[in-house]
Amino acid sequence: MSMIKVGDVVSVLDEPISGKVISVIGNEVTIESNDGFDMMFSANELVKEESDNLIVPSYEEVQKNLQQKEIFKKKSKKKILKPKERSVPAMEVDLHIHKLVKSTKGLSNHDMVTLQLDTAKRQLDFAINKRIPSVVFIHGVGQGVLKEELQYLFGRYDNIRISDADYKKYGLGAMEIYIIQNPRN
Repeated sequence: MSMIKVGDVVSVLDEPISGKVISVIGNEVTIESNDGFDMMFSANELVKEESDNLIVPSYEEVQKNLQQKEIFKKKSKKKILKPKERSVPAMEVDLHIHKLVKSTKGLSNHDMVTLQLDTAKRQLDFAINKRIPSVVFIHGVGQGVLKEELQYLFGRYDNIRISDADYKKYGLGAMEIYIIQNPRN
């Protein structure tokens, strides 16, 4: 153990105090703590800091940093969903005619609605067979012809429930079909 002299940086054993030695009289050492207080200790209560580059934070700084870390942890924690709470994203079927065919040239309104209804039926049957829990059919707003035809088509199914799709995401131009799953025997 090296001798403690004026100007050394020391830490107090068993206490969160450190500082610079300002006087040494016999075994009594006076230090100026990092907080600016003059304190007297016996030499055997102190440990000399070996590196001049070592920066020892005060007890208050450590506590402050720990509190900030806790606040950050609390803010950044995201709610982890359990498997049962996760919602399976709905299958989306866009029935706008320009999404189904390259060109509507030569198609009558009846042909277009028939094509849209055939697509809706085929996609709903696919979802039922693949046990997909819900399907969103995007029909658009328009005059409401396609929407009425879809409701008539879906009304012929026993194992589905029809509702309007999420207004924030789709507006008034979509309906969501919930498929009631029967357990396989």
